[in-house]
Amino acid sequence: MKKRVVSIMLVAAMAAGTLAGCGKTSGAGSSGEEGKVINIYSWNDEFRERVEAVYPEVKETSKDGTVTTLNDGTEIHWIINPNQDGVYQQKLDEALMKQADAAADDKIDIFLSETDYVNKYTDAEADAAMPLKDLGINPDTELADQYEFTKVTASDAEGVQRGSTWQCCPGLLVYRRDIAKEVFGTDDPKEIGQKVKDWNTTKATAEELKAKGYFTFSSYADTFRLYGNSIEESWVSPGETTIKVDQKIIDWVNSSKEWLDAGYLDKNIKGQWNDDWNKAMGSASKVFAFLFPAWGIDFTLKPNWDGDDGVWAVTNPPQEYNWGGSYVHACTGTDNLEHVKDIILAVTVNKDNLLKISKEYSDFTNTKSGMQTAAKDASFASEFLGGQNAFEYFAPVAENIKIAPLSAYDQGCVELFQNTFSDYLQGKVDYDKAKKNFETAILERYPDITEIQWPE
Repeated sequence: MKKRVVSIMLVAAMAAGTLAGCGKTSGAGSSGEEGKVINIYSWNDEFRERVEAVYPEVKETSKDGTVTTLNDGTEIHWIINPNQDGVYQQKLDEALMKQADAAADDKIDIFLSETDYVNKYTDAEADAAMPLKDLGINPDTELADQYEFTKVTASDAEGVQRGSTWQCCPGLLVYRRDIAKEVFGTDDPKEIGQKVKDWNTTKATAEELKAKGYFTFSSYADTFRLYGNSIEESWVSPGETTIKVDQKIIDWVNSSKEWLDAGYLDKNIKGQWNDDWNKAMGSASKVFAFLFPAWGIDFTLKPNWDGDDGVWAVTNPPQEYNWGGSYVHACTGTDNLEHVKDIILAVTVNKDNLLKISKEYSDFTNTKSGMQTAAKDASFASEFLGGQNAFEYFAPVAENIKIAPLSAYDQGCVELFQNTFSDYLQGKVDYDKAKKNFETAILERYPDITEIQWPE
């Protein structure tokens, strides 16, 4: 099992055979002497902005965003690499391999992971993310108000919590009020919610939108997370080397093909995170809705919208789902135990701080009582959403989320499956060729995988 963990952590360094002792110096800050540099690995500026917003020890940040200076003179160095195509994980893994032998101020102190691959880093044998209790944080008491599925997601197989998050990421349907009024005669969120209450109803609604020249969603990729969140088995079960493609994933392929052929999706928009997808969020677009969690509205939709505030609104999705979540981990071997503990508590645990993040960034944050308060508090209304309080809709979805079973291979499986079957949906290859292409791509990404099983 140890060798499998290593091969997942860094395929290119398999010859090393170990994590170079990553984690063997877990007492490095216990003397009370803190390092002068806190190295934090992430894939964007989101966590830095949250730290700046609520961590009281922040003094200033450099103009280029790479260094934040604290009041005691300690510097936070932000090491940012893009998440796409596994680049962030590769860079993080390379640094983890050197952690035990790195100079004190070169050691990783905090790193972030996403739901798609958090399991890889919380694995106890990987010894990359410290148990929170080793920082002096008691998850049973201090984190009791967090949503349970986020605590489970950040824990190892034995239930030891090795990370924490300020986010809970329930997803909603975000729609254009102007299009709703034209097609349905109303933009009321409750009435629109009834028109998208399940997939069959949404399909009938899609026909109405099509008749008026509109697409329901921009791309087949927009619906993937709803299907992917409902898989019954993880892509790879613990201790195994077989990828099992769940029937729900095949259902997404079949549904996407049906919706494309019916004209409910824009055939010109191929996937997500590209220029065409971004433009589909603009005022000239014929796309009615997107499926987003709170971060998607603030971090993706809002920057791409070129019209007035108040045109977009939220309502319930056709199916409850969770998309994303940034987990904060103390890296084993850190020489800044006290700083790391304080940052994790400030950004992911302190209820007042989390409510501030919710108000300033529209994040749905990770305290149940806080989000129940926000859902009833008009001061949490969003200007971008025309004064609507999105927390009223996010809160009930969050209460009912059951996270899909996770594995260390999730990011690669999710990315590569969408990439290879995108070619099928675009008519470039047939279905069997898409399957073969997925198998080839997976084995290139994960050489330790021995088999890919498809549902019958």
